[in-house]
Amino acid sequence: QVQLVESGGGLVQAGDSLTLSCTASGRTFSHYAMGWFRQAAGKEREFVAAASWSGNDRYYADSVKGRFTISRDAAKHKVFLQMNSLKPEDTAVYYCALRQVWSTSPSTRVDDYEYWGQGTQVTVSS
Repeated sequence: QVQLVESGGGLVQAGDSLTLSCTASGRTFSHYAMGWFRQAAGKEREFVAAASWSGNDRYYADSVKGRFTISRDAAKHKVFLQMNSLKPEDTAVYYCALRQVWSTSPSTRVDDYEYWGQGTQVTVSS
């Protein structure tokens, strides 16, 4: 089994920055992709960002492109999401996800990830 633990969420004002962290532990393979998703109240979970093992391949949702940055510390089994210029519409529970069984390529699809964290709340006030 793989465990993912997120941290760094909180309440901020519009325009502020916040950095989320996620640490993977347990039966991780030598290489795996990691991603960030979010789910606002009453809405489906949506893709935010994803990165390959090396961190060289990165993908972003259009809604966060230019404001959010995903990065990885593979040696420490960590992934980060730097969020700048936050907007009220960024308010959601943010989930870290890991993909390693069927593929190690980053994906924008929820169903492609085998493991999920418990989520961390990000609230952006206007």
